[in-house]
Amino acid sequence: MHYTNKYFPGFDFILLQIVLQEIEIMNQGKTVFAQIMSLIPRYEFDKCVKRYNGNRHAIEFKCRDQFMVMSFAQFTGQDSLRSIDATLVALSSKLYTSGIKYIQRSTLAHINGTKDWRIYHDFGQILIAQARHLYRKEPSRLDVDGIVYAFDSSTMKLCLQLCPWARLHHDKGGVKMHTLLDLRGSIPTFVYLTEAAVHDSKAMSLVPVEPGNYYLMDNGYVDFKQLFLHFDRQRAFFVTRAKDNMKYEVIEEHPVDKSTGVVSDSTIRLTGLKTSRWYPDTLRMVVYEDYATGNVYRFLTNDFTHSYLTIAELYRERWQVECFFKWIKQHLNIKAFYGTSQNTVYSQIWIAICDYLLLAIARKMFHIDQELYILSSVVGKVLFERKPLGELFIKPKRPMNDSDSNQLNLWGNFFGQ
Repeated sequence: MHYTNKYFPGFDFILLQIVLQEIEIMNQGKTVFAQIMSLIPRYEFDKCVKRYNGNRHAIEFKCRDQFMVMSFAQFTGQDSLRSIDATLVALSSKLYTSGIKYIQRSTLAHINGTKDWRIYHDFGQILIAQARHLYRKEPSRLDVDGIVYAFDSSTMKLCLQLCPWARLHHDKGGVKMHTLLDLRGSIPTFVYLTEAAVHDSKAMSLVPVEPGNYYLMDNGYVDFKQLFLHFDRQRAFFVTRAKDNMKYEVIEEHPVDKSTGVVSDSTIRLTGLKTSRWYPDTLRMVVYEDYATGNVYRFLTNDFTHSYLTIAELYRERWQVECFFKWIKQHLNIKAFYGTSQNTVYSQIWIAICDYLLLAIARKMFHIDQELYILSSVVGKVLFERKPLGELFIKPKRPMNDSDSNQLNLWGNFFGQ
């Protein structure tokens, strides 16, 4: 079977195994950083650069050089251009073997402000498609047939005086990252960057919806018109939380085992003046009480097939997208930005996403038996080590020294051997 990306139909996944074999041969003796960067499909990367004339007028430093330096800064947790510059100088003797060029901070600031951020957005789509292919058989914890996605947003604060384009409210600014996460491997399949003032529901109409799959959302995305037209009419399932002021009537009550924490399972119809027109069909509402905290949750869904416990467990899986935001902020440094222009901020976010995807791809291709957050925290400390990625977490065998040999002889003599 051929797997292709609908956005980039030329990217053929039947070549993945051949590429993996070639990478294993090429990576012998390379640094950890060079091995990760060798996963970049050069032809696809160059097409993205060419699409936006990224290397026009570039003599010494090209988009690939920018990507390498910015990735190095992300993996090592640099918090400023000055810090990047100082670290590159300190490690100047090791840069060449890893494919990194030293770029002065003033030059890097200029490049980040002028190289079109859409280059890395488009390249991210290539890596997303590759990562999804690798994680397509990842087992699901829940017994549902479709792919389960979680959709949420996270806001990264910015100084409004320095970034007037990123208005939030009053004297605050920020960028909001709307993300659709494929829970098989926690792969971000759709990322949409906006000003922080943009409401979450505004991004719902842009989410790519696939029939038969599940979309988990918080109550910030309860827009009944979008839920009906964009999800229900396209035969996709959603699970979200009801708002406290939702007006409805109960059509039918279904039996539940209250010892499981589920209080009720009902078929309802909206009765609000507008909401009844926006969503004219019936909905299912599962009320669940968390005995540990005493909190009561009302889950809304258009899935009338699976058990009420499955609906509650589906929503519980939404925490993975919150973990993704927390992880990418902590382990890939997007809390501190290396510039103030929109192009610089968007470039840094998309390069961080690309680095996340490269690590996810490396974890599968090199059969690394560690969680992604452990891999990322370790990689930053061993970037210039010449150790195969696949052997990074293999414990070394304890060598036998002379004292061990004498000890064996001693016990052998003791037992008359």
